[in-house]
Amino acid sequence: MAKLKINLNSEVTKFLDGLNHPCRKEIELLRVNILEVNSELTENIKWNSPNYSFKDDDRITMRIHPPKQIQLIFHRGAKVQKQPKDKLIKDETGLLIWRGNDRAIATFKKMNDIVSSKLALTKIIKEWLKVTA
Repeated sequence: MAKLKINLNSEVTKFLDGLNHPCRKEIELLRVNILEVNSELTENIKWNSPNYSFKDDDRITMRIHPPKQIQLIFHRGAKVQKQPKDKLIKDETGLLIWRGNDRAIATFKKMNDIVSSKLALTKIIKEWLKVTA
């Protein structure tokens, strides 16, 4: 089986190196998990956190402060858009907390949360990219 090339952005790594964040291992695992989902995802820094764009549009932002948990914010970019009638995706896993029909948050408090949610998170990211492309 061919190893998937993960496109970690060196600027993001350098930014994280400067933080000395207590959840660094968790952040690194989430970075890899997100970028493994789709080779067209690109990583950058936005809002003082790792951010993931798909086809040049921001779609997922990692919230790393306060440093007691890591959150992934699923969104359609910074510009306000008309709210869809229904939630953009169905989440049977219960991983997402919705903050609008086009914005949801997944929260991870420890490494085991990330490991045990990998399949669900992968499915959510694939669906999110599909409906927001």
